Amino acid sequence: MSSRTFWVGGNWKMNGSVAAIKELTNTFNAGNVSSDVEVVIGAPFVYVHLLSETLRKDWAVAGENCYVKASGAYTGEISPEMLKDVGAKWVIVGHSERRNILNESDEFTAEKCVKALAAGLKVSLCVGELLEEREAGITQQVVERQLGAVVKALKEEDWANIVIAYEPVWAIGTGKVATPEQAQETHAAIREYLKTAVSPKVAAETRIVYGGSVNAKNCKEAAQKPDVDGFLVGGASLKPEFLDIVNAAQ
Repeated sequence: MSSRTFWVGGNWKMNGSVAAIKELTNTFNAGNVSSDVEVVIGAPFVYVHLLSETLRKDWAVAGENCYVKASGAYTGEISPEMLKDVGAKWVIVGHSERRNILNESDEFTAEKCVKALAAGLKVSLCVGELLEEREAGITQQVVERQLGAVVKALKEEDWANIVIAYEPVWAIGTGKVATPEQAQETHAAIREYLKTAVSPKVAAETRIVYGGSVNAKNCKEAAQKPDVDGFLVGGASLKPEFLDIVNAAQ
Protein backbone atom coordinates (compact mmCIF):
# COMPACT_ATOMS: atom_id res chain seq x y z
CA MET A 1 0.00 0.00 0.00
CA SER A 2 1.10 3.57 -0.68
CA SER A 3 2.14 5.80 2.22
CA ARG A 4 -0.14 8.51 0.80
CA THR A 5 -3.23 9.06 2.98
CA PHE A 6 -6.39 8.02 1.14
CA TRP A 7 -8.50 11.12 0.30
CA VAL A 8 -12.22 11.19 -0.46
CA GLY A 9 -13.96 14.40 -1.47
CA GLY A 10 -17.62 15.12 -2.02
CA ASN A 11 -18.71 17.78 -4.52
CA TRP A 12 -22.35 18.70 -4.02
CA LYS A 13 -22.34 21.09 -7.02
CA MET A 14 -25.51 23.25 -7.20
CA ASN A 15 -27.54 21.02 -4.91
CA GLY A 16 -28.78 21.15 -1.34
CA SER A 17 -31.06 22.96 1.07
CA VAL A 18 -30.81 23.73 4.77
CA ALA A 19 -33.15 20.84 5.61
CA ALA A 20 -31.42 18.36 3.29
CA ILE A 21 -27.95 19.28 4.57
CA LYS A 22 -28.98 18.88 8.21
CA GLU A 23 -30.40 15.45 7.44
CA LEU A 24 -27.32 14.37 5.47
CA THR A 25 -24.85 15.61 8.07
CA ASN A 26 -26.76 13.68 10.75
CA THR A 27 -26.25 10.54 8.64
CA PHE A 28 -22.57 11.27 8.00
CA ASN A 29 -21.89 12.19 11.63
CA ALA A 30 -23.34 8.88 12.81
CA GLY A 31 -21.38 6.89 10.23
CA ASN A 32 -18.61 4.50 11.16
CA VAL A 33 -15.63 5.43 8.99
CA SER A 34 -11.93 4.69 8.92
CA SER A 35 -9.67 7.20 10.67
CA ASP A 36 -7.06 6.52 7.96
CA VAL A 37 -9.02 8.51 5.34
CA GLU A 38 -9.04 12.28 4.83
CA VAL A 39 -12.59 13.40 3.96
CA VAL A 40 -13.58 16.77 2.49
CA ILE A 41 -17.07 17.91 1.46
CA GLY A 42 -17.52 20.68 -1.11
CA ALA A 43 -20.74 22.66 -0.65
CA PRO A 44 -22.34 25.61 -2.50
CA PHE A 45 -21.07 28.93 -1.11
CA VAL A 46 -24.32 29.71 0.74
CA TYR A 47 -24.09 26.45 2.73
CA VAL A 48 -20.36 26.39 3.57
CA HIS A 49 -20.87 28.00 6.98
CA LEU A 50 -23.82 25.74 7.89
CA LEU A 51 -21.84 22.67 6.85
CA SER A 52 -18.73 23.73 8.77
CA GLU A 53 -20.89 24.20 11.90
CA THR A 54 -22.77 20.90 11.64
CA LEU A 55 -20.39 18.40 9.99
CA ARG A 56 -18.31 15.99 12.07
CA LYS A 57 -15.01 17.62 13.06
CA ASP A 58 -12.77 14.90 11.64
CA TRP A 59 -14.00 15.88 8.14
CA ALA A 60 -13.27 19.17 6.40
CA VAL A 61 -15.37 21.53 4.29
CA ALA A 62 -14.48 22.93 0.86
CA GLY A 63 -15.74 25.74 -1.31
CA GLU A 64 -16.55 24.62 -4.86
CA ASN A 65 -14.73 27.54 -6.46
CA CYS A 66 -13.11 30.87 -5.59
CA TYR A 67 -11.97 34.12 -7.17
CA VAL A 68 -8.40 35.39 -7.50
CA LYS A 69 -8.68 38.48 -5.25
CA ALA A 70 -9.13 38.84 -1.49
CA SER A 71 -11.83 41.51 -1.80
CA GLY A 72 -13.02 44.32 -4.03
CA ALA A 73 -15.53 45.29 -6.70
CA TYR A 74 -16.14 41.79 -8.08
CA THR A 75 -19.90 41.40 -7.81
CA GLY A 76 -20.98 37.83 -7.16
CA GLU A 77 -17.48 36.47 -6.59
CA ILE A 78 -16.19 34.79 -3.42
CA SER A 79 -12.59 35.07 -2.22
CA PRO A 80 -10.49 32.31 -0.64
CA GLU A 81 -10.27 34.49 2.47
CA MET A 82 -14.08 34.54 2.73
CA LEU A 83 -14.27 30.76 2.41
CA LYS A 84 -11.69 30.39 5.16
CA ASP A 85 -13.59 32.88 7.32
CA VAL A 86 -16.75 30.73 7.29
CA GLY A 87 -14.97 27.47 8.05
CA ALA A 88 -13.70 26.05 4.75
CA LYS A 89 -10.27 24.43 4.75
CA TRP A 90 -10.24 23.44 1.07
CA VAL A 91 -11.41 24.71 -2.29
CA ILE A 92 -12.14 22.84 -5.54
CA VAL A 93 -10.44 24.50 -8.51
CA GLY A 94 -10.56 23.74 -12.25
CA HIS A 95 -13.63 21.50 -12.25
CA SER A 96 -14.59 20.61 -15.83
CA GLU A 97 -17.91 22.40 -15.37
CA ARG A 98 -15.95 25.62 -14.69
CA ARG A 99 -13.62 24.96 -17.62
CA ASN A 100 -16.19 23.80 -20.18
CA ILE A 101 -19.45 25.56 -19.25
CA LEU A 102 -17.96 28.81 -17.93
CA ASN A 103 -14.90 28.80 -20.23
CA GLU A 104 -12.31 29.25 -17.50
CA SER A 105 -8.77 28.95 -18.86
CA ASP A 106 -5.89 26.84 -17.58
CA GLU A 107 -4.09 30.06 -16.60
CA PHE A 108 -7.07 31.40 -14.63
CA THR A 109 -7.32 28.06 -12.85
CA ALA A 110 -3.62 28.27 -11.98
CA GLU A 111 -4.08 31.80 -10.65
CA LYS A 112 -6.90 30.54 -8.39
CA CYS A 113 -4.59 27.83 -7.03
CA VAL A 114 -1.94 30.41 -6.17
CA LYS A 115 -4.43 32.73 -4.43
CA ALA A 116 -6.18 29.93 -2.53
CA LEU A 117 -2.89 28.53 -1.21
CA ALA A 118 -1.70 32.01 -0.23
CA ALA A 119 -4.93 32.46 1.76
CA GLY A 120 -4.27 29.22 3.65
CA LEU A 121 -6.70 26.90 1.86
CA LYS A 122 -5.75 23.50 0.45
CA VAL A 123 -6.71 22.81 -3.16
CA SER A 124 -8.43 19.98 -4.97
CA LEU A 125 -7.24 20.61 -8.54
CA CYS A 126 -9.40 18.98 -11.21
CA VAL A 127 -8.10 17.90 -14.62
CA GLY A 128 -9.58 15.69 -17.31
CA GLU A 129 -10.40 15.21 -20.98
CA LEU A 130 -13.57 15.42 -23.07
CA LEU A 131 -14.90 12.31 -24.83
CA GLU A 132 -13.63 13.48 -28.23
CA GLU A 133 -10.17 14.07 -26.73
CA ARG A 134 -10.04 10.53 -25.31
CA GLU A 135 -11.23 9.09 -28.63
CA ALA A 136 -8.53 11.10 -30.40
CA GLY A 137 -5.93 9.56 -28.08
CA ILE A 138 -4.82 12.89 -26.58
CA THR A 139 -5.86 12.38 -22.95
CA GLN A 140 -2.31 12.80 -21.70
CA GLN A 141 -1.63 15.95 -23.75
CA VAL A 142 -4.81 17.55 -22.41
CA VAL A 143 -4.08 16.65 -18.80
CA GLU A 144 -0.46 17.84 -19.08
CA ARG A 145 -1.60 21.14 -20.62
CA GLN A 146 -4.04 21.68 -17.72
CA LEU A 147 -1.41 20.75 -15.13
CA GLY A 148 1.34 22.68 -16.94
CA ALA A 149 -0.24 26.06 -16.22
CA VAL A 150 -0.34 25.19 -12.50
CA VAL A 151 3.22 23.80 -12.50
CA LYS A 152 4.44 27.12 -13.93
CA ALA A 153 2.60 29.12 -11.25
CA LEU A 154 3.51 27.13 -8.11
CA LYS A 155 6.62 26.57 -6.04
CA GLU A 156 7.63 22.98 -5.27
CA GLU A 157 6.57 23.25 -1.62
CA ASP A 158 3.05 24.32 -2.65
CA TRP A 159 2.29 20.82 -3.91
CA ALA A 160 2.08 19.51 -0.33
CA ASN A 161 -1.31 21.26 -0.14
CA ILE A 162 -2.74 20.05 -3.45
CA VAL A 163 -4.70 16.93 -4.34
CA ILE A 164 -5.09 16.29 -8.09
CA ALA A 165 -8.51 14.98 -9.11
CA TYR A 166 -8.49 13.25 -12.47
CA GLU A 167 -12.03 13.46 -13.82
CA PRO A 168 -12.65 12.32 -17.39
CA VAL A 169 -15.43 14.67 -18.50
CA TRP A 170 -17.22 11.87 -20.38
CA ALA A 171 -17.67 10.02 -17.06
CA ILE A 172 -19.12 12.88 -14.98
CA GLY A 173 -22.80 12.41 -14.29
CA THR A 174 -23.17 10.08 -17.27
CA GLY A 175 -23.09 6.76 -15.44
CA LYS A 176 -20.04 5.85 -17.57
CA VAL A 177 -16.98 5.23 -15.45
CA ALA A 178 -13.36 4.94 -16.49
CA THR A 179 -12.32 1.36 -15.81
CA PRO A 180 -9.92 0.89 -12.88
CA GLU A 181 -7.27 0.16 -15.52
CA GLN A 182 -7.98 3.42 -17.40
CA ALA A 183 -7.86 5.39 -14.14
CA GLN A 184 -4.61 3.72 -13.08
CA GLU A 185 -3.02 4.32 -16.49
CA THR A 186 -3.82 8.05 -16.46
CA HIS A 187 -2.87 8.49 -12.80
CA ALA A 188 0.48 6.76 -13.39
CA ALA A 189 1.10 9.02 -16.39
CA ILE A 190 0.28 12.11 -14.29
CA ARG A 191 2.74 10.93 -11.64
CA GLU A 192 5.39 10.41 -14.31
CA TYR A 193 4.73 13.93 -15.63
CA LEU A 194 5.08 15.44 -12.13
CA LYS A 195 8.40 13.63 -11.72
CA THR A 196 9.97 15.56 -14.58
CA ALA A 197 7.87 18.76 -14.45
CA VAL A 198 8.23 19.33 -10.68
CA SER A 199 10.30 16.71 -8.81
CA PRO A 200 10.40 12.98 -7.96
CA LYS A 201 9.44 13.88 -4.35
CA VAL A 202 6.30 15.75 -5.44
CA ALA A 203 5.43 12.92 -7.83
CA ALA A 204 5.72 10.34 -5.06
CA GLU A 205 3.83 12.33 -2.42
CA THR A 206 1.03 14.08 -4.34
CA ARG A 207 -2.31 12.33 -4.04
CA ILE A 208 -4.11 11.71 -7.34
CA VAL A 209 -7.78 10.82 -6.94
CA TYR A 210 -10.37 9.67 -9.46
CA GLY A 211 -13.72 11.33 -10.13
CA GLY A 212 -16.53 10.51 -12.56
CA SER A 213 -19.73 8.65 -11.63
CA VAL A 214 -18.04 7.09 -8.59
CA ASN A 215 -20.47 5.14 -6.40
CA ALA A 216 -20.46 2.51 -3.67
CA LYS A 217 -20.57 -0.34 -6.20
CA ASN A 218 -17.70 0.69 -8.49
CA CYS A 219 -15.21 2.26 -6.07
CA LYS A 220 -13.71 -0.79 -4.36
CA GLU A 221 -11.72 -2.14 -7.30
CA ALA A 222 -10.34 1.25 -8.32
CA ALA A 223 -9.28 1.92 -4.72
CA GLN A 224 -6.87 -1.03 -4.93
CA LYS A 225 -4.89 0.46 -7.83
CA PRO A 226 -1.44 1.71 -6.76
CA ASP A 227 -1.82 5.23 -8.16
CA VAL A 228 -5.48 5.80 -7.22
CA ASP A 229 -5.27 7.65 -3.90
CA GLY A 230 -8.99 8.23 -3.42
CA PHE A 231 -12.01 9.79 -5.10
CA LEU A 232 -13.80 13.04 -5.82
CA VAL A 233 -17.47 12.10 -5.72
CA GLY A 234 -20.39 13.96 -7.26
CA GLY A 235 -23.97 12.66 -6.99
CA ALA A 236 -23.18 9.85 -4.56
CA SER A 237 -21.83 12.39 -2.03
CA LEU A 238 -25.42 13.57 -1.54
CA LYS A 239 -26.45 10.08 -0.38
CA PRO A 240 -25.70 7.85 2.62
CA GLU A 241 -23.66 5.56 0.30
CA PHE A 242 -20.90 8.19 0.46
CA LEU A 243 -19.88 6.50 3.71
CA ASP A 244 -19.21 3.27 1.78
CA ILE A 245 -16.96 5.18 -0.65
CA VAL A 246 -15.04 6.71 2.26
CA ASN A 247 -14.36 3.15 3.45
CA ALA A 248 -13.52 1.81 -0.04
CA ALA A 249 -9.83 1.30 0.65
CA GLN A 250 -10.41 -0.84 3.74
